[in-house]
Amino acid sequence: MNCSRWHHATRAAIALFAILLCCTLGVAHAKQAAQAKYVILLIGDGMGMVQRNAAELYLAAQKGDTTPGIVKLNMSQLPVQGATTTYSIDSLITDSAAAGTAMACGVKTTNRGLGVDGKNVPVTSIAEMARDKGMKVGIVSTVSLDHATPGAFYAHQPSRKNYYEIGLELAASRMDYFAGGGFLDPVGKKSKLEGEKRNVLDAIRAGGFRYVNDATEFRALKPGKERVVFVNPRLQDEQAMSYAMDAAPGDVTLAEMTRKGLDLLDNPKGFFLMVEGGKVDWACHANDAVSSITDVLAFDAAVAEAMQFQRKHPADTLVVVTGDHETGGMSIGFAGTKYDSYHTRLKHQKISYVAFDEKFAAFRKANPQGKFEDVLPMVKDNFGLSVLSDAELAALPKEGDAAGMVLKPHEVAELRAAFDRSMQGGEAKNQSEQDYLLYGEYEPFTVTITHLLNQKSGIAWTTYSHTGVPVLTSAGGVGAERFGGFYDNTDIFTRMAETMGLKAGVKPAAKADAGGAVTGPVVREAVRQPAQAVAAN
Repeated sequence: MNCSRWHHATRAAIALFAILLCCTLGVAHAKQAAQAKYVILLIGDGMGMVQRNAAELYLAAQKGDTTPGIVKLNMSQLPVQGATTTYSIDSLITDSAAAGTAMACGVKTTNRGLGVDGKNVPVTSIAEMARDKGMKVGIVSTVSLDHATPGAFYAHQPSRKNYYEIGLELAASRMDYFAGGGFLDPVGKKSKLEGEKRNVLDAIRAGGFRYVNDATEFRALKPGKERVVFVNPRLQDEQAMSYAMDAAPGDVTLAEMTRKGLDLLDNPKGFFLMVEGGKVDWACHANDAVSSITDVLAFDAAVAEAMQFQRKHPADTLVVVTGDHETGGMSIGFAGTKYDSYHTRLKHQKISYVAFDEKFAAFRKANPQGKFEDVLPMVKDNFGLSVLSDAELAALPKEGDAAGMVLKPHEVAELRAAFDRSMQGGEAKNQSEQDYLLYGEYEPFTVTITHLLNQKSGIAWTTYSHTGVPVLTSAGGVGAERFGGFYDNTDIFTRMAETMGLKAGVKPAAKADAGGAVTGPVVREAVRQPAQAVAAN
């Protein structure tokens, strides 16, 4: 009897062990199988939580909602939401190069360092790892393609300002698709490299890329083995695409470049695609809320393209959306409006600060002795702000949108002082400390206009630089659960690498010489190739 019970117990134990073993192997197999074939990382440069929230509030205001609330962005509808710290190795407030390097390479570096660690030793990026695994790679940005965030995924330089060298590294990158703005130093005028310098565009063509600078030609591109560098034919400032609110009909958009990238990169071995909305940051540096908001919306349209692709390939695709840092110290709330907000007033802004700068510069050139009153119609036409006489004020209804857009006496005085300062001209580097606190390094008249409109809407700013607050990271698809919680920006690299089946440890890409200059094989390949080509020609 006891023997029989022992046999039954033994058989039960063996059966239980077998079940547990099968479950364990099944879980292990599931974990191994849950790898992403397609990884799409979308970075809103300067896009903190408040930039996202401001865009959602703006959408609700434009919709006509009379009660407080938001209209969710596409990125806010992704199923996993986390928070990410952004500090660099030498500052609580990162720059885009250090933040980009953290996400691309998984290491902390100094502000200005690009694709290198804190000792300027090049580190392999996730884009390079994906390329070496046989996946295709794409890099998209609304700013110049040699800028900090895109550059962090293919370049290795001690300074993000080495634009010529970064451009040469793009040419030698062996990646598949670049699209966005142009190049800041294509002929090497600012480069310290000795000897003849080949044009970056020539190096790109010699590197096996098809260079495209026409919208029709871009839209006609078809999937194949051809590698492409597309530079938008209409650029606005510093070789960057126009702000979304300044775009002309027919302009190629960030969403369109994303969609084209997904089409061109799709292949049996998969791809890695990084998409940057770069001018969210620039607008926030300038404290221009509406330009920031409309660029967030343009970026969110690119997110929608990624999400649509993920829905078509649900078992193979990971979508991650994040910011590299917050810019401007933007806040929903201003001392002058207390607990009230008037985001409907933002609709009166028609153009970005850059476009208005151009209008004001033309006025100043044509009217060197121009008066404050002469530019007020231009202010009203482009921002909706009015200066009224006492009689006009008396006739105006005390409540309503029109009354809210009238400048009060102290606001008129503030704007007049900014106008006088702008008419004086002079370089920003010669400005006083007080001038900087008021205007940053921007056109005093323009930045004061955007400040006043923002304040009347209930939006305020604390800086013309970045801040150190964490940013939101959102994810959906295969491996998205890894991106919940509170973690560092270097973990974005690690968690993407794990999901892609790549070895997550940091890999040196090259070495630095004793002087700290990057001289390893990655950089030498990019630098030497053009020199040899020049000699050959």
